Amino acid sequence: MNLSGTIDRPSTHDPQKQAPMTSSTREPSGSATPVVSTMGANASRQNRTREMQLIPEALARAHMNQRVREATEERRAVRLVAARRMQRRAERVSMRARRALAMAVMQ
Repeated sequence: MNLSGTIDRPSTHDPQKQAPMTSSTREPSGSATPVVSTMGANASRQNRTREMQLIPEALARAHMNQRVREATEERRAVRLVAARRMQRRAERVSMRARRALAMAVMQ
């Protein structure tokens, strides 16, 4: 028993094993429906899909770059504050040493 299947229930789901579609006898051979190639559409759709799959990766990369930049700026700010603190401390020590030297010279 050799059943060809229907559209709803094809005999096989593998497109390679299915019979090629033929035009109906009612449709003239030079019909007004143009033959459309979908190769470009499939390629652009696949490219768009690939780009869409890479969007989260690009966002994560941008986010990490921003966090690295913020961390670098934070470290720079912390170093600047520490340098200013050490400079003030050195100035106080220097003033103390000057006063001590002046007191020693006065006596």
